Amino acid sequence: MEFQVTDTDRQSAARCGVLITGHGAVETPVFMPVGTQGTVKSIHQRDLAHDAQAQIILGNTYHLFLRPGTEVLQAAGGLHRFIGWERPMLTDSGGFQVFSLSDMRKLKEDGAEFRSHIDGTKHFFTPERVVDIQRIIGADVMMAFDECTPYPSDFQYAKSSMERTLRWLHRGLKHFKTTEPAYDYRQAFFPIVQGSVYPELRRISAEQTAESACAGNAIGGLAVGEPVEQMYEMIGLVNGILPKDKPRYLMGVGTPVNILEAIALGVDMFDCVMPTRNGRNGSIFTRNGQINIKNEKWKKDFSPIEENGASFVDKMFSKAYLRHLVISKEILGSQISSLHNVAFYLWLVRRAREKIKEGSFIAWKKEMVENLSRKI
Repeated sequence: MEFQVTDTDRQSAARCGVLITGHGAVETPVFMPVGTQGTVKSIHQRDLAHDAQAQIILGNTYHLFLRPGTEVLQAAGGLHRFIGWERPMLTDSGGFQVFSLSDMRKLKEDGAEFRSHIDGTKHFFTPERVVDIQRIIGADVMMAFDECTPYPSDFQYAKSSMERTLRWLHRGLKHFKTTEPAYDYRQAFFPIVQGSVYPELRRISAEQTAESACAGNAIGGLAVGEPVEQMYEMIGLVNGILPKDKPRYLMGVGTPVNILEAIALGVDMFDCVMPTRNGRNGSIFTRNGQINIKNEKWKKDFSPIEENGASFVDKMFSKAYLRHLVISKEILGSQISSLHNVAFYLWLVRRAREKIKEGSFIAWKKEMVENLSRKI
């Protein structure tokens, strides 16, 4: 995998780049829609690629391991072929999902033992096994197995957790280097910086992660309940240490405002379930603010979902119709709102790239943050 920074912003750490993978090029900053189980919920792959213009999507190792399972994925020739997606793909390591099962898992130095949320069967993930699973899934970018430190955590717990993540990184990277891809293209391996909201821990983690000299680096353990000011502080600190010639991936973040602020701090890659999850619950993101489509005020509003929106659904359907579908819990309501929100997120990062190249990113960001913070 190759990465090249093509443009930088003079007033911030924002930059544009191109990430070259075995399934094509990805322009950054980029948002990756989350396809946890081989599907971005409620959105057809055709609409995802050609309407929303997604360059890359994300799959989840934990969920795909449990269902459909590695035997099915290997027989299919990998997740790309299984789901009919020809563009790049990233898989997270499953660490967040495993560690969120606090009452169904046991953490050991060798790895994590956990029970399936589906049928209660017992499984064991090690840093090496997670590499093997992601080889079979076949993602262009695979993540190192980490412990996602919960918030709040005391300093000693966060320190022990961060140090374990680093030990697991070295084991996973060694295994990655001594194994081959399962299919006819190369894969990249990204480590994950942890350390909760403690600057000294984040600094140590970022320095040792940078020393691993991987193709890219990720920042994990944020947007888990900490104040947003602390999140931005940790992002800025870590990005000041991670190498500038490698892509930086902020995991699981976040709101449109979070994304713009993180781009200004030098982040290149994002993912979050918010566009689809919020959409299914009637929360619609627009460039002028956030709409709760369930509100009575939209009942007889026959204007388009969003004037000059990024998806065909914005012009085809009215707010009143979408409200009716969501209130009635019709599947089409989830489809329309999810596609709109994903298309909006992807429009937002495309626009950010344009503004960075033009040299007007900071002024545009300020205006957008004000607009996006409104409740319509």
